[in-house]
Amino acid sequence: MAKVKSKFVCQECGYESAKWLGRCPGCSNWNSMEEEIVGGKKEFKRSPTIVSQSKPQPIKDVKSGAYERYNTQIKELNRVLGGGLVKGSLTLITGEPGIGKSTLILQASSTVAETYGKTLYVSGEESEEQIKMRGERLNSLSDNLYIVSETNVDVIEKYIEEYEPVFVIIDSIQTLFKEDLSSAPGSVSQVKECANNLMRIGKSKNIPMFIVAHVTKQGELAGPRVLEHMVDTVLHFEGERTQEFRILRALKNRFGTTSEIGVFEMREEGLVEVSNPSAIFLESLTPEAEGAIVVATVEGTRPLLVEIQALVAPTNAGFPRRTAVGIDLNRLNLIIAVLEKKIGLPLMNQDIYVNVVGGLKLEGTSADLGVAMAIYSSMRGVSIPSKEMIAMGEISLTGELRPISQLEKMMKEAEKMGFITAIIPDKNKFRFDGNIMKYKGVNTLRDALELLS
Repeated sequence: MAKVKSKFVCQECGYESAKWLGRCPGCSNWNSMEEEIVGGKKEFKRSPTIVSQSKPQPIKDVKSGAYERYNTQIKELNRVLGGGLVKGSLTLITGEPGIGKSTLILQASSTVAETYGKTLYVSGEESEEQIKMRGERLNSLSDNLYIVSETNVDVIEKYIEEYEPVFVIIDSIQTLFKEDLSSAPGSVSQVKECANNLMRIGKSKNIPMFIVAHVTKQGELAGPRVLEHMVDTVLHFEGERTQEFRILRALKNRFGTTSEIGVFEMREEGLVEVSNPSAIFLESLTPEAEGAIVVATVEGTRPLLVEIQALVAPTNAGFPRRTAVGIDLNRLNLIIAVLEKKIGLPLMNQDIYVNVVGGLKLEGTSADLGVAMAIYSSMRGVSIPSKEMIAMGEISLTGELRPISQLEKMMKEAEKMGFITAIIPDKNKFRFDGNIMKYKGVNTLRDALELLS
């Protein structure tokens, strides 16, 4: 076979060169030149992404129907995927090393193999013996689960044609390579070409695929951004390796919503589903404490209750520190500024630490009021009846409380967990059905803080 021609393209500005350069002459960035294939050679033809004989037709004439899905038997995973594995879909799962990616996909592959047929697990990082050891620990040893340690994408394609699996797992995309490219595995060109081949196989043979991808030090997906656009679903594992709880979040999903999360607990026997996350997050809640309060948020269709803790301490030297774990730091600075300007709380010489218990990262603004009340409680030394009171509301720059969405759903979850009183924005107008918990509507942040004194 004739040699494949290639060129080196800057990933920042698009400058092209016949050879590799350490520094791009176009934009002066270092190590931005990556190898790409030059088209036009008859000896090398890129396989089409999707093999199809269809012709353009009016959209009204296209048949509409629900996607056929595989049930993974893991309810939390099914929730995040939108109901299960869609046939022919390409799913990318990322996360920090040791967070539980391989554990989850091995458990899912074993259940799918047990229910639907042959499943192929391809590992480029571990040997067959290592996978077998994990399978024994997780009790995931289905007779229809086939494992192989391989990194050549062309050989993997032959295995898929020979064994005809109903589900394929690739662990991981950064270890695969294509012989036609001279660049090392994990490079931009190798990742793009291997992902394109896997997508062509999955779409043409109607096989769902799970692909594991590494992350950078900043926690972002390693490799080219085009990889996220090529796949149908991007799942991300959140959580600390030192904690037992793991959050599975969908960053992209063509077959479902991206607002759902799955909650797991890491145990010796593997990842265990958490059907009632609010009860788990509130396990260590103390009856009364300074700087601790329970807030509510909604992830997809699921309301969650979590504890927020705040600690205010005098600054010994230098600038005051602002540390936020689980909430946006910019949002914390905004709340601190409102407390200083509208409430008159002297925080200029105070270090402020805010933490969401359980490792959950809060999205949205429904926890603003709880954060402000926790900081005020820690600063003034006022205890909050955290097992009885819950706070929900968005704080504006004027110190007023704005209404939040899906409040009734959060109130019902709080009542189910035994809370008595809720502090909510007075502008939230809705009717309560049946015997629901008491609430106190407030218009401003000052009115809410006066309830603590």
